Amino acid sequence: MIYGAAARAAIISQLALIVAGCTSAGNSVPAAGSTASGATPLTAEQRAAGWRSLFDGTSTSAWRGYKQTSLPAGWSIVDGILTKTGSANDIITRDKFGNFELALDWKLAPGGNAGIFYRGTEEYDHIYWSAPEYQLLDDAGHPDGQSRLTSAGADYGLYPPPAGVVKPAGQWNSTLIVVDGNHVQHWMNGQKLLEYDLGSPDWEAKVKASKFAPHPQYGRNAEGYIGLQEHEFRVAFRNIKIRVLP
Repeated sequence: MIYGAAARAAIISQLALIVAGCTSAGNSVPAAGSTASGATPLTAEQRAAGWRSLFDGTSTSAWRGYKQTSLPAGWSIVDGILTKTGSANDIITRDKFGNFELALDWKLAPGGNAGIFYRGTEEYDHIYWSAPEYQLLDDAGHPDGQSRLTSAGADYGLYPPPAGVVKPAGQWNSTLIVVDGNHVQHWMNGQKLLEYDLGSPDWEAKVKASKFAPHPQYGRNAEGYIGLQEHEFRVAFRNIKIRVLP
């Protein structure tokens, strides 16, 4: 099925971005005490195409805590990388987004578990009661990796990704999330993992059978915050960029 020019353009542009992100920044883990920046600045071509940085390695000004006005303790910039150590609150963008492409790199400690939320609101105690989640996981080292519905790249609890795409703990993965109207795509390391349609009969049935059923606004917001999940595990992000789609 064709979902319009914006979706077709998203597929083409994401491939170039992910390949560029992997080749320019590499997948090695910086050594302790390294002073090398993890940031890769936006190119002139990316800026011209409408991309903007949500984290460029130097500032967290685009982010705040969930139901907070500032960045929570536990999140910091280390060598150009947005890093969370220990327990810390979820963070969200200061701006809301409706239709967009979101691209970023991430890595987890062994056994790690985290997530990326989209179109989230602050009406509930936790963002995951309103926002779909792109699962970040060390599939080999965390129990959630035993189910495809909760493995790396899943639309958490609803749509499973294929196995074997995520890289081992301690290595960088590149993610792209495309949200165009009700149509959503999850990509990882240059491969499309899954796609689904918010509000479709299939989606409604899956939500009804899930833990999200008691929350009537789950996945139903036309726009909302991008969120990065808190867990007790160490997680790192770099090169977070977004392009708003019409």
